[in-house]
Amino acid sequence: MDRSRRQGASGARPPTAPPASSRLTVRKHKNRRRPGSVWSRLPKPAAIADACGRAIRRSIPAAVVVLAACALGGGAWAGHRWLTRSPRFAITAITIQGTQRLDPAELRATLPLHLGDNVFVALGEVARAVRANPWIASADVRRVLPHTIAIEVREHQAVAVVELGDLYLVDADGLPFKRAEAEEGDGLPTISGLDRAAYVASPGAVAATVRDAIAAAERWRTADRPAIDEIHVDPHGALTLHTRDQAIAIRLGALGPELTDRMHTFDAAWAGLSDAERAHTRAIHLDARPDHVTVALAKD
Repeated sequence: MDRSRRQGASGARPPTAPPASSRLTVRKHKNRRRPGSVWSRLPKPAAIADACGRAIRRSIPAAVVVLAACALGGGAWAGHRWLTRSPRFAITAITIQGTQRLDPAELRATLPLHLGDNVFVALGEVARAVRANPWIASADVRRVLPHTIAIEVREHQAVAVVELGDLYLVDADGLPFKRAEAEEGDGLPTISGLDRAAYVASPGAVAATVRDAIAAAERWRTADRPAIDEIHVDPHGALTLHTRDQAIAIRLGALGPELTDRMHTFDAAWAGLSDAERAHTRAIHLDARPDHVTVALAKD
């Protein structure tokens, strides 16, 4: 056999052509945009009018709500302006009731309103001005249309004077409400021995002690006993009463259920003293036992 034929039969095959799918074909796209002017690409007038009509129809409910709100707001503003500026609602009377110690005319002069002002003033500001007076415990301010401002007040009732660095008037709750000025504490017992720093740190506890001292003084006055001018409270809470006329120190001891028994013991001892002995009495000790009393007499 021919050697060339054998080599052709047994040797490597010649390269074949690539498949048709691997061939890349780049074609030039044609420009599909149609030539024309800008105006030709705008929406038609009919389409614009239709869109505007739909937008207007959709906004009608919101516009109605806005117009109604504006009308209500404008009407309210106009009404308020008329009420607060019309001379038809000028104040012709300012009445103050409930005063006992204060002069209504002086209290009226401190108010932020006057006769002739509009009755629709801020009542809260008027009430704050009334309560700024230390004698006022509470105040109620109201309008009586068309021309009157009515003020109802409740004054503090001073029941004692408490010494806390300075002298202060206190009410039945044991709370100081104003500094005692000249003659304001006349006829009231003075509570001494309390610490101002303790009151600042715990006003509730000190107020409770003051209430107990006031209650003891009221219990003392339920019988025919010497008038009390001062109630001294020591650091342990024991009471000492000082009489007004002779400054006799009556040591009652600690507050508690035995206080009434000590007062009865005082009654028995005081009744047993003669007028001369009473005049020389300087101290009466009732703090040892409820049924025991010691009377200290002055030396001649």
